[in-house]
Amino acid sequence: MCSETFSELYKLRHSMAHVLAQAVKRLHGDTVQVTIGPVTNDGFYYDFKLEKPFTPDDLPPIEKEMKRIVKANYPIVRKEIGRQEAIDFFTQLGEDYKVRIINDLPEDELLTLYEQEEFIDLCRGPHAPSTGHKKPVFKLTDISAAYWRGDAKTGDSLCRVYGTAFFTKEELQTHLNQKEEAKKRDHRVLGPSLDLFSIHSESPGQILWHPKGLILRNLLIDLLRHQLTEGEYQEIETPQILSDALWKKSGHYEKFRENMFFCDLPEESHVQYGLKPMNCPGAAIFYKTKRRSYRELPLRVSEFGRVFRYEPSGVLHGLLRVRGFMQDDAHVFCRMGQIEQEVKVLIDFVKRLYKAFDFSEPAFSLGTCPEKHIGEPAKWREAEQALQKVLDDAGATYEVGEGDGAFYGPKIDFNVKDAIGRTWQCGTIQLDFFLPERFNCTAINEEGHAEPVILIHRAIMGSLERFIGICIENYAGKFPAWLAPTQVKVVPITDECIEYAQETIVPALKAKGIRFECDFRNEKIGYKIRENQVHKVPYLIIVGKNEIASDTVSIRDYNGNQQSDVHLSEFIKINQWSVIDHFCGG
Repeated sequence: MCSETFSELYKLRHSMAHVLAQAVKRLHGDTVQVTIGPVTNDGFYYDFKLEKPFTPDDLPPIEKEMKRIVKANYPIVRKEIGRQEAIDFFTQLGEDYKVRIINDLPEDELLTLYEQEEFIDLCRGPHAPSTGHKKPVFKLTDISAAYWRGDAKTGDSLCRVYGTAFFTKEELQTHLNQKEEAKKRDHRVLGPSLDLFSIHSESPGQILWHPKGLILRNLLIDLLRHQLTEGEYQEIETPQILSDALWKKSGHYEKFRENMFFCDLPEESHVQYGLKPMNCPGAAIFYKTKRRSYRELPLRVSEFGRVFRYEPSGVLHGLLRVRGFMQDDAHVFCRMGQIEQEVKVLIDFVKRLYKAFDFSEPAFSLGTCPEKHIGEPAKWREAEQALQKVLDDAGATYEVGEGDGAFYGPKIDFNVKDAIGRTWQCGTIQLDFFLPERFNCTAINEEGHAEPVILIHRAIMGSLERFIGICIENYAGKFPAWLAPTQVKVVPITDECIEYAQETIVPALKAKGIRFECDFRNEKIGYKIRENQVHKVPYLIIVGKNEIASDTVSIRDYNGNQQSDVHLSEFIKINQWSVIDHFCGG
């Protein structure tokens, strides 16, 4: 388990979840049942069962009671309890959900209670020593609907109360300011207002890309394709619908069935067909299309593959959580001794890519062998050591997540911080011993024998939809010129200036491949400028009679900075317009 799991901040927030539950029980008594209250990335929440869901007006009294509990500084005492004793205890309290939790646990599971004054909760812990330990500061931040066990179809409706906690007022205020800034950057608001995409009830969890949004996505693909060519990848496109026999062979049917979309065909009643949730089985089929030699390895195969995964409607979230998306996927078939070099090249690319998009230096998480896994322990150790050596040689910051690897091999996840300090997990590198074995992917070695290969799964941006959502929020919609769908807007001040714009400015922009629009509407220049601040086009080229007379233009950026008497050729020359030029020169 990674080191952050049992940090002091984790213990504080876990304890504050219990303080929240204790306050709710004090205020609402037997009319409410407590369910679960875990720690989240930036705070905590607790789910409650009650007849009438809480409203924002209910939060201040709950906070007030929480402050009393914190001030009282009750000791938090851990106690072990037998299974039947625990069932009887919570049954007597009328806490049915605690009884359900116990019944779902393995028979030999050690059960622990945490007690603070009159409130006792079933919990694994760990917790702070007392409710007022180090005088924490906290804030309840939100309310939402939830479902028992996250199941919207069969789970009971619950009310979720979110909160956060820190050790200092300054940390709390910084966090609250960040949340307020995040609201201003919400891609679900900015995306449609910038005419990038829309989401419709007829296709929940899927994105309708508008022309400008598709330009943005294609720019990312152009950049990635340029690097794939440099890295000697072969691009393929695999079928989106594949038979259940393949998904059973790959293991996805068993482990991923509930998250897949399947359809039946009347003329083929013995077969189900599934929309692919992942691209890797298709890559394995491609590998198997002919006999392979060790001389072909590493064989690098890329795919901008459309995948589909069922997500409950309650967790869908704009571009960040969808049911259909495109991955910048690649699969590298190689020998064990080639893993280190392949991963090193990928890490170098990851660091350059995230820097180009103005994200922080990425931090990495190394996930090691989980309890339930396939493959020999010696092979796991060799693969883990190879990944760790690459990270060490790269001077990368990383945590070791003990047991956090995939069941088929260890992995590296990439984490970056955006402009307001939020952490995002984007790409991943995963080693896989399992899929090549199931599909019998081998290469003929130096002795003429078939040798098993290793598969490296890798995604750098991950879901392109999600990466674009992160970029929208990172830039607050103000994309740099090299990334903006529309880089320049040409704005004549009067109708008399339109001809000059068409004959002089437009050809120069076209010749450089600059993405531009012309605003020839009969509107006042002040109105056009204000409107552009909403649309966030990086540059306005303003043309009036003075500019025509001096053969210059006025340039105004979306921050309101303006330069007059600028020669168009100089303006074009000093800016980086191409996403590839920006990346290669960055």
